[in-house]
Amino acid sequence: MTPCAVVFAPEAEDEYISEHGSPALAQRYADAIVTHCESLAAFPLRGTRRDDVRPNLRITNYRRRAVIAFEVDEAGRRVAILGVFYGGRDYESALGAAIDWQSGPDDR
Repeated sequence: MTPCAVVFAPEAEDEYISEHGSPALAQRYADAIVTHCESLAAFPLRGTRRDDVRPNLRITNYRRRAVIAFEVDEAGRRVAILGVFYGGRDYESALGAAIDWQSGPDDR
């Protein structure tokens, strides 16, 4: 099976850890999360489906401290990282109103 491309939505950027830790520690942690996200290329359907929050939404955890929210486009062989939520942040509310990464503003 050909690996999927992993893309990060602009909304996936988060400043939380850099605001609450040393820059070096924050960078190492962010790099580790990016590596974890990139590993979804090989096994994109892992994690838990959360269609109750948003169609095609899947979530997985990183070290029990962060929730990684993503969508898989199997036909296009692409994984879109929609957000990384730290410390129990409410990803359900944030993603329930989020814009679909596959459509642009003219598609609504």
